[in-house]
Amino acid sequence: MQASQVIEPQTGDDRLAPGGSSFESGAHLAALVEGSDDAIVSKGLDGIITSWNPAAERLFGYSAAEIIGQSILTLIPEERHSEETAIIERIKAGERVQPFETVRRRKDGSLVDLSITVSPVRRPDGTIIGASKIARDISERKAIDAQLARQAERLRQLNRAAQLVSQDLDLERIVQAVTDIATELSGARYGAFFYNVLDDTGESYQLFSLSGAPREAFERFGTPRNTAVFDPTFRGEGTIRSDDIRLDPRYGRSEPHHGMPKGHLPVVSYLAVPVVSRSGAVLGGLFFGHDEPGMFSAEVEELVEAVAAQAAVAMDNAHLHEAARVEIAARARAEDHLQLTLAEMRHRVKNTLAMVQAIAAQTFREAPPAERESFEARVRALSEAHDLLTERHWGNVSAGEMIERALHAFDKMKPGRIAASGPDAELPASRALLVAMALHELGTNAVKYGALSGDAGTVDVRWDIVNHDNRDRLRLHWQEQGGPPVAAPLRTGFGTRMLERALRGQGGSAEVEFRPEGVCCTLDFPA
Repeated sequence: MQASQVIEPQTGDDRLAPGGSSFESGAHLAALVEGSDDAIVSKGLDGIITSWNPAAERLFGYSAAEIIGQSILTLIPEERHSEETAIIERIKAGERVQPFETVRRRKDGSLVDLSITVSPVRRPDGTIIGASKIARDISERKAIDAQLARQAERLRQLNRAAQLVSQDLDLERIVQAVTDIATELSGARYGAFFYNVLDDTGESYQLFSLSGAPREAFERFGTPRNTAVFDPTFRGEGTIRSDDIRLDPRYGRSEPHHGMPKGHLPVVSYLAVPVVSRSGAVLGGLFFGHDEPGMFSAEVEELVEAVAAQAAVAMDNAHLHEAARVEIAARARAEDHLQLTLAEMRHRVKNTLAMVQAIAAQTFREAPPAERESFEARVRALSEAHDLLTERHWGNVSAGEMIERALHAFDKMKPGRIAASGPDAELPASRALLVAMALHELGTNAVKYGALSGDAGTVDVRWDIVNHDNRDRLRLHWQEQGGPPVAAPLRTGFGTRMLERALRGQGGSAEVEFRPEGVCCTLDFPA
C-alpha cells in the first residue's frame, strides 16, 4: 500500500474555479488535510515540526499543541535517525523522496510500521523552506505478510516431515524424525516421543526418542507412568495443552514425586498429543515442554496434531513392514502373499506421501516437473481455498463461496452439469479447507468414473445448516445421476479414507453410498 501523493497548494488564476479565490482554494486544501485518513506533517529544514493534522494525532498519540515546535526526531527511533539526515539532504536539493517503508515511535513508546512520502515545501518564489510528510499505517499489511510467511514455513516443515516419514519404513528413524520436526515446529525447549512396540513374541514394551535435551536427562527417570497428567494421552483421549502445567488440577496427585522428580528438566508450558493408529490403537504420545509459561498456542497445537497424524500413518506402515518381515521368517513358502503385502505397503506409503505433499507442494518448487504434475489437481483445489482464506485473513469464510470455488474447475470442464444451492453460512478456515478437499475428491471421482465421465450425467450439490444438540452443523449432500451404473468398490480408496479421517478430526462424518443411479455422499460437521 503506497502513501497518498502530497497535496500542495496551486497558484495562478487558471487553478481557480470560476468565481473562486485563493482564499477558497486554501480553505479547500486545509479541509482536505484536516479530513485525511493519513497523517500529514510539515517541518522546517531544521527538523522542527510546524503542522500536525488530526490523523497524525490519532496515529502517533501527540496532540498538535504537544508536538508542534518539537523535533521530528521525537517520532524516530534512535537507530533510524540517519534516515532523517538523508531526507533533509535530498529535500534541500529539491528532490522528491519516493515512498518508503519504515518504523516510527508513538507517544506511548510503541512502534508502528509506516509507508512515508516526503515532498519539499516551497515559497511562491520557489525557495525550499521545509518538507511535507504523509504517513500511512501499514501495520495490518505487515501482520498479514508475517502470517503468510509463517503459513509458508508451516507448509515447508510439513512437507519436510512428509518426505522423511513417508520415505522410510524404519520405526526408530521415523519417530526420531517426527520428534525433531515437531519440537522445532512447536518452539518447545525439548520434546519426547514415547511409543509402544511389539517384539517377535507379541509382547509390548515402550521406547522413546528425544529432541532438545540429552538422553541422560530422561533415562534416570524411566518412562512416564499413567499418572493423572499422562494417562489421557496414553489412552488417546485427546490433546492436552497447558500454559502452566503446575496449575493443572491433575498435576502433583501421583506418588512418589507428586509433580516433577527432583532434577527433572523444568516444564511450565506443556503440550501432549496422542498418536493414534488407523485402527484406533494408541501408538504413543508426543510430549513437549518449555520452561516459560504460555508458549504453545492453538495454532501450534493444530500443527503438532497434523504431524502426529503423519506419524501415525508412517508408524502403521512401519508396523505393516515389520509384520511382513515376521511373516516371511515364519512362512518362507508364502512368497506370493509376501509380494502382495509389500505391494500394498508401497502403495500406502505413496498415498501417504501424496496426501501430505499435496498440502505443501507449493513450497518446494524445485521438485522435478514430473513429480509436481501428479499433485497438480489437489494443489489447485487447495490453492483456491487458500486464496479465499487469505482474502479473509484466515478467519471465517462463506460456505457458498468456498463451495463455488471448489467446484469451479469441474464446472468449467463440464459446463452446466453441476447445480449447487444452499444458504449462506460462515465456516472457520480449517473446516473450509476440508470442504474444498472433499469436493475436489468427489469431483475428481465423478469426472473419472461417475456422472461427469460421460455426456449426460449431472451432479446436484446442496447444503444446509441444521441444529443438533444446540449446535449448528453444516450438512452437505452430493448426488450424482445420469452417469454409468455404479457399483461399490472392492476396497476403500485414498480419497474416501482421507475424507473420513479428516472429518472425524473435526468432529464430523462422511457417508458415501454407491447407489446404482449414482454416487451419493453426505458430509456433516460443526459449522
